[in-house]
Amino acid sequence: MNPIKRVAHIKTLELVIQLPDLSTTQQFASAIASIVQPGDVIGLKGAIGVGKTTFARAVIGALGGCEEVPSPTFTLAQIYHLDHVTVWHFDLFRLKQPADIYELGIEEAMIDGISLIEWPEKMAFCNSPNHMEIEFSFCADETRKATLLAHDDWRNRLSKLAWSSDG
Repeated sequence: MNPIKRVAHIKTLELVIQLPDLSTTQQFASAIASIVQPGDVIGLKGAIGVGKTTFARAVIGALGGCEEVPSPTFTLAQIYHLDHVTVWHFDLFRLKQPADIYELGIEEAMIDGISLIEWPEKMAFCNSPNHMEIEFSFCADETRKATLLAHDDWRNRLSKLAWSSDG
């Protein structure tokens, strides 16, 4: 028996995207929507008002959602049954305990839906192999930026993403 255990180290790709205005944020969300797949989990981090819900709305719209996309701050979860996929939009800001996420259907969402999770740090952990984190932040000039931390398959998909903040 070999006493050496091999551990695969997961590499993370970090990308920083400048978001000078609402239109650029929406274009960025549409670009991400073009490469999402069932089972994907996108954690949306950042301060209140930095653009997490705006991004989620734009992703849902780009995937074919035609209805209003309210912030799920009070309901904690909204579900959108679109033509080809179900999108789960979670807002965990008011989550009392990390284990409460299971009552919202997170396991079902991670199997065959696309999960957009605001405040993912309120969860104990994300065990989905198809997860990516996007941290939105304010810049000194009052614009915003998004820092993407892509794991596993997301690294490959993002490397093929056609993105330009020039429109």
